[in-house]
Amino acid sequence: MQAETKNMERMSEVVTECNDQQLQHMLTHAQWDHEAVMTQVAQDADQAIGDDQDAALVIDESSIIKKGKHSVGVARQWCGRLGKVDNCQVGVFAALGAGKHATVVDYRLYLPKEWTDNKARCKQAGIPEDVTFKSKCQLAVEMVREARNRGLRFGWVGLDGGYGKDPACLREIEALGETFMADVHSNQMIYLKDPQPMLPLPHKGPGRPGTQPRTSATPVRVDIWTREQPPEAWQRVSIRESTKGALQADFLHQRVWLWDGKELAAKCWHLVVRREIASPGEIKYSLSNAIPESSLERLAFMQGQRFWIERAFQNAKSESGMADYQARSWASWHHHMALVGMAMLFMLEERRLQEEAIPLLSCGDIEQLLKQFLPKKNINKHDVILEMERRHKRRASSIRSAYTRQSAALTQGAREM
Repeated sequence: MQAETKNMERMSEVVTECNDQQLQHMLTHAQWDHEAVMTQVAQDADQAIGDDQDAALVIDESSIIKKGKHSVGVARQWCGRLGKVDNCQVGVFAALGAGKHATVVDYRLYLPKEWTDNKARCKQAGIPEDVTFKSKCQLAVEMVREARNRGLRFGWVGLDGGYGKDPACLREIEALGETFMADVHSNQMIYLKDPQPMLPLPHKGPGRPGTQPRTSATPVRVDIWTREQPPEAWQRVSIRESTKGALQADFLHQRVWLWDGKELAAKCWHLVVRREIASPGEIKYSLSNAIPESSLERLAFMQGQRFWIERAFQNAKSESGMADYQARSWASWHHHMALVGMAMLFMLEERRLQEEAIPLLSCGDIEQLLKQFLPKKNINKHDVILEMERRHKRRASSIRSAYTRQSAALTQGAREM
């Protein structure tokens, strides 16, 4: 918190009783269990905001832009932060949220197949031998299951469109006995009536008999269906109180059927469509397996909780250092995220503790207070010059090592010719 730039060299220049090598050792080599830390973080978060009815476990991913190819899990892949494919790491996170409060309670590093298929590369990054490829959906389901194992209380699982578009993901979460509210893309196909899929009748003619269920029903895209709805079908709903008064939006609600082309029975779920009043072209689509009797007001509330989770991730990156780290290995990435989880929990607990006295207290305010009042090194002119000389010495050593490796590689190549 005391350092303006959150890398270990800058931190060690101002934080008392430490140096950058000690910080790097704690992150990369020290033998401490990040899973045990996150179990405690998750259970403390549950004590603070867990609730069987109005809390949500929201799954979201975060991309960290990286250069080079040595950081664990880095690859050219979709980077949500940039809105395009780029070189980055992707973490899948689970956050517990209730009302305006939210904090990370679990995480998984996504490893693309180019990593899990390369055992030598995995070994170099310190990835345990038993780690295999898992899709982001599999990581999400794993965290939902782990949240229940840790005793966390939440009424539903929230998912963004990257997970809502995956039929298997929604069905796996439902199979766990969970209620979900999942965003979907505008090209999501729905059935307005039960498609009643059936296996093809046996036949005696040539060719192999069909084994996949079929339907004569025709699906429709959610955006096309939305455009066909009359103005009176939209209902205005108050979502939550904001600093500028009640936040409202216009909604459509319809029971629809979803069929993955394999099931013998289609799923009947809620379709919730939200249109912003000030920006009618901004439309959000969601599916939920909440009980059939769920009111539109309840579904709108559930859909709107993602806002606070997204704010929590913004705070994590700007105030808790989620995107600021020098961590290339498997252990250091997981250790860093556990420390971020602890910092986010601290922010949450402080804001709740001061809610009556300082209702507008933000994570940015807390960071500024800590930066001002945490102890700092007493640095004089001599210390500044000495630290600069140490940095120059390390950089010169790094440059010499790079040239030595390059020379050795050229020599080896010449011998093999």
